[in-house]
Formats: sequence, structure tokens, C-alpha cells
Amino acid sequence: MKEIKKKYYVAFGQNLQRVMDDNKKDVMTIASVGKIELKQVYRVLNGEHGASLGTIISIAKGLDIEPKELFDFKFDLEKE
Repeated sequence: MKEIKKKYYVAFGQNLQRVMDDNKKDVMTIASVGKIELKQVYRVLNGEHGASLGTIISIAKGLDIEPKELFDFKFDLEKE
């Protein structure tokens, strides 16, 4: 189970990068607008750990999107 969680964290971070690119936002902007520490955004982006609900809401605020958009990616539990 630990390996699946790590792979999900990485996939979530990759999707976050895609959303950032699509919305033309950088980490500094997300951290500033979302009122979250820069290192926290980098940890999520790099798949170092799972984001709490509060972190997800802050990142979404920084991106000016709904939090659900951060989960809009495919992750096949059967293959992982």
C-alpha cells in the first residue's frame, strides 16, 4: 500500500504541474495568493508527500481554480 500511495503522490504532483502550466502560474504565485509556504507547494509538486485538504484548498486558491480540478487525472489502482 505504501508504494501505491507514493505513486499517487507523484501522479498528483505531475497533474499539479500540468494545471500550473495550463493556467500559466508559477510556484511563487501559488504560494503567495494561496497563503501557503513555498516549500509546501514544492513538496506536493515533487510528490514528496500527500497534501492535506487545507493545502489542496490553498493551492487551488493560488491557481484560481476549484480544488476538484487538482484531482482530474487518471490513476489506475489495478496497474499500480
